[in-house]
Amino acid sequence: MITVSDKGFRGERQDESGPLLCQLVTEMGAKVVSTHLLPDEQEQITSLLSCLVDGGEADLILTTGGTGPSPRDVTPEATRSVIEREMPGLAELLRWDGYQRTPFAVLSRGVCGIRGKTLILNLPGSPKAVREGMEVLTPLLPSAIALIKDETPLDGLCSPQ
Repeated sequence: MITVSDKGFRGERQDESGPLLCQLVTEMGAKVVSTHLLPDEQEQITSLLSCLVDGGEADLILTTGGTGPSPRDVTPEATRSVIEREMPGLAELLRWDGYQRTPFAVLSRGVCGIRGKTLILNLPGSPKAVREGMEVLTPLLPSAIALIKDETPLDGLCSPQ
């Protein structure tokens, strides 16, 4: 789990989204293997994403923050530079579901994709958006991860070809 926030990194703001995301991931039965807090620096985000995936410990990497339209928000660019294949449906679902709650959700530029056998997904930086995003993602993530790993999904509704 990676929080991307200049103010959080400098200690000017308490990171609430990262700990909430860890709690929600744990509640869905997954294990959080590491947490990180980075500034909005594309090179640092790219380097950490690559290192985490290539280390082979994580099936899923969730980021929070850095997905908006401001010039310093570079999490989507960092993620795109690391992934090998996009999985746009999950990012589109987050925006669509968020739009049902607030029209500002469409300002998120978060992306989702696969590198190796790891799913990388960008969430917005607010605790509210993290909670709402995980509500919609939690039922889908186990099957998505199983398919990426070429395993049978847990829900049995679809199987790898």
